[in-house]
Amino acid sequence: MQAKAVGLYAGHEISDPKALEDVTLTVTQPTGRDVLVAVQAVSVNPIDTKQRQVQPATTTPRVLGFDAVGRVIAVGPEVTSVMTDDIVYYAGAVDRPGSNAQYQLVDERLVALAPKSWDLTAAAGLPLTGLTAWEALFEKLAWQPAKNANVGHSVLIINGAGGVGSVAIQLAKWAGLTVITTAGQPKTTAWVKALGADIVLDYHDDLAAQLATHQVKAVDSAILLQSTDQYLPIVAPLMRPLSTMVAVVTNAKPLPMALLKPKSLNFAWEFMFTKANYQLPELATQGMMLAKMAQLADDGILQPTTKKVIKGINAKTLTEAHQIVETGQMLGKLVLTAPFNG
Repeated sequence: MQAKAVGLYAGHEISDPKALEDVTLTVTQPTGRDVLVAVQAVSVNPIDTKQRQVQPATTTPRVLGFDAVGRVIAVGPEVTSVMTDDIVYYAGAVDRPGSNAQYQLVDERLVALAPKSWDLTAAAGLPLTGLTAWEALFEKLAWQPAKNANVGHSVLIINGAGGVGSVAIQLAKWAGLTVITTAGQPKTTAWVKALGADIVLDYHDDLAAQLATHQVKAVDSAILLQSTDQYLPIVAPLMRPLSTMVAVVTNAKPLPMALLKPKSLNFAWEFMFTKANYQLPELATQGMMLAKMAQLADDGILQPTTKKVIKGINAKTLTEAHQIVETGQMLGKLVLTAPFNG
């Protein structure tokens, strides 16, 4: 069976006509623990643009795409968690063909049933950002993933209006944390407040001074979702001794880690593809996290973060999506919906 997809043969600037191309692929049937999904909607994340930019030359087209929702049409002989016709959502893996294709193979341990009360565009915007937020809050920062389990503690989320921040605010509020975040425009400030942020700081101004006006002497944890180079030295003085900060954005220069020593601060990286990249025993925790977030969505605790939808999945629409994401100004998530018309 042949299928339409969008791929690339080498890394190019998004303005290059060869940056993304319509291609045709042969569909492989699932084996082992794989499921074959008919993709119905996908989201574009910063990792899509970064992976595109550094793609080495190849004769086999690389298919990107790390968020998807779709219908299971076939399962491998070892699959036990989903069945054909289930509507599932997932973020997939970096080292396998992605979701910018009509059909995709994905390990069952990375998928879960999509939220029943959300439409496809809402569901497609959650997996990657949701998993990143969940792992940062409840694995790296070790807060308890239960309703109101962390009352009396705080988290500072740098860049709360982006994709990960938009989910992290909601999960942190559900878990009882006092949420402090940064924004810089009226629309982003309104967005993070609507998601439940308790204190919104203007990132243009001194964060410490703004915290003081709210009678906050120190924060109990922090998640850096914007330039780690810029924010590690800004955030370290704001933190309680013995606390932890998590960073998602790769540093461009050596980080001044000595700033963490006086307070014995912990530093952790969060990269949600690590479990799949190294085939760790913890791989199945991602499917479990997605199942829990689907339940929170159906219970009305999580609200969708999809803010822009583009109809059709092909080289032209994905090029537009990459251009938007590369601006770094995206509020929430951007989703594209089938049909594939490459």
